[in-house]
Amino acid sequence: MVKTIKETIHAKGIEIGIYTTDFENEFISLTDIAKYRNEDDPRFVIQNWIRNRNTIEFLAVWETLHNPDFNRVQFDTVKNEAGLNRFVMTPTKWIEQMNAKGIVSKAGRYGGGTFAHSDIAMAFAAWLSPEFQLYIMKDYRRLKADENSRLSLNWNLNRELSKLNYKIHTDAIKDNLVLPELTTAQKNYVYADEADLLNVALFGRTAKEWRTENPSKKGNIRDFADIPHLLVLANLESYNAILIEQGFTQSQRIEKLHRTANNQLKTILSIDLHKQLLIGDKND
Repeated sequence: MVKTIKETIHAKGIEIGIYTTDFENEFISLTDIAKYRNEDDPRFVIQNWIRNRNTIEFLAVWETLHNPDFNRVQFDTVKNEAGLNRFVMTPTKWIEQMNAKGIVSKAGRYGGGTFAHSDIAMAFAAWLSPEFQLYIMKDYRRLKADENSRLSLNWNLNRELSKLNYKIHTDAIKDNLVLPELTTAQKNYVYADEADLLNVALFGRTAKEWRTENPSKKGNIRDFADIPHLLVLANLESYNAILIEQGFTQSQRIEKLHRTANNQLKTILSIDLHKQLLIGDKND
């Protein structure tokens, strides 16, 4: 399971927590946002919002778009009650009855509370105060811009590193596998074949297979690789150069490279590289 990454944004003096478990879907604290209206007991603010008929319908649309397990039958029953004076709804009740994914409850005195996907959280903030929502959006955009800048820099550094190691790789091929009597086309085939050896060891497919699977994407399989795979690719290029110089056959090398790729990826992912990059940048 991927570790939880926590961040915070600030709006009009209020610190608002954010967490994610997959680096893509971010959940923003509704509890923190609600403190803008009621610092002592923000739960009541959230409950007033979630019992609103417009809110219920909005949440249902979001779940329908993003959650195949959304309990549509139960929602139809709730929808008929929404808007009546006797209608009561809470985040926990919504989650349990609808099998909802867009809102979550986290236990704990510190960092606990009600969280919602960023789409929903922004809608809640707008309901609470359009002005306050703008402050939240401003700092949220600042946070995302900072993250994208850091990750883009690290991605480019690792892409360049893989290119440098590729020179070591091609030199080993030139000195050990490319015979002088080969034609230019034959020499190019040897280089491409060795490059695909690394692609198969790391990505499980050749460059041609990737292009067939992704006809709309411009570039190659390595241009779309994430940071962990680029780190491993750079290592594999150096390792394959050593194996070539030591005289291992291609069938022997593919086994060693594939095993090394799996082990290194497992290690890199286990130390939560994404978080380490963010923390390292903050400590600079």
